[in-house]
Amino acid sequence: MRLLLDTHCWLWISGRPERFSSSVRGLLEDPGTELLVSAVVTLEIAIKHRLGKLPLPAPPAVFVAERIRRHRAASLPIDHAHAARVGELPLHHRDPFDRLLVAQAQVDGVSLLTVDPLLEPYDIDLIWADRELPGG
Repeated sequence: MRLLLDTHCWLWISGRPERFSSSVRGLLEDPGTELLVSAVVTLEIAIKHRLGKLPLPAPPAVFVAERIRRHRAASLPIDHAHAARVGELPLHHRDPFDRLLVAQAQVDGVSLLTVDPLLEPYDIDLIWADRELPGG
């Protein structure tokens, strides 16, 4: 499974893993799960850190890169198809970071791990970070 993590989930993976349901923790630890971290997550972390809304133990570039290596995650760049798709999405959610994650999930055909209920109306496969998986 290819699993794109939203910003909350990416921050939880190292610092607050207890926030995930036990079955989602199992999914995250499964070697068959490819964890994807979008460049938009790094952008959101960098902006919030710069504004003083997100304290980090290291500068954002170091913090994200170190955790990508630690969790053997793959980077998902933002490309033109992703950016164009954002403009086609219904306005269920106005957060530009989340809208870009939805677009990436749609364009790349991956599941999105989130806790944000505002993403539910979009046509993507959502996995709820704080809920048990069906059959899990």
